[in-house]
Amino acid sequence: QVQLVESGGGLVQPGGSLRLSCAASGVRLRYHDIGWFRQAPGKEREGISCIDSENFWRFAGDSMEGRFTMSRDEAKNSVDLQMNDLKPEDTGVYYCAMGVCRGSVALHDYEIWGQGTQVTVSS
Repeated sequence: QVQLVESGGGLVQPGGSLRLSCAASGVRLRYHDIGWFRQAPGKEREGISCIDSENFWRFAGDSMEGRFTMSRDEAKNSVDLQMNDLKPEDTGVYYCAMGVCRGSVALHDYEIWGQGTQVTVSS
């Protein structure tokens, strides 16, 4: 059974950094497309970015490109999201999911989801 587990969330001050990790069991992530999503308080879940099996990235919007980067860690069987220069509006629950990486980074393209990790950006 495939399972995704996010970790690395927490409380950080504006301008700080966090590195989230999406670890998998039951599957080798290097062969699969993985997306990162977030859900801010009171808002719908939105796509951040995704990486396909050939390690090509796509970002859903301009506000995060340049601050967020994705990478694979094959030793840990994970896909990480490095987040720099965090802003209060980045607060939310961050999810990873397995599916098909397209430019829209849309929820309906993903079938297997993790439980999420909370990120809070506040002074």
